[in-house]
Amino acid sequence: MKILLFGITKDIVGENIISFDDEKVKPENISELKNILFSKFPDLKKITSMAIAVNESYANNSTVINESDQIALIPPVSGG
Repeated sequence: MKILLFGITKDIVGENIISFDDEKVKPENISELKNILFSKFPDLKKITSMAIAVNESYANNSTVINESDQIALIPPVSGG
């Protein structure tokens, strides 16, 4: 499972892609994935309006995920 990171999420993690291929624990849904990410990278909890996409569609906590899915953490964007 590969997770793409953008903006502040990339800065917090220190990479633009992380992988759970080597993990023994496989998250089954977005809620489980967030718990794993927040335990590994606690500063991600500070991003209150971060969206998560699975296969280029916005996901919610109950969205089921598979090992072959492309997941992206999308931080809030500002500009003008």
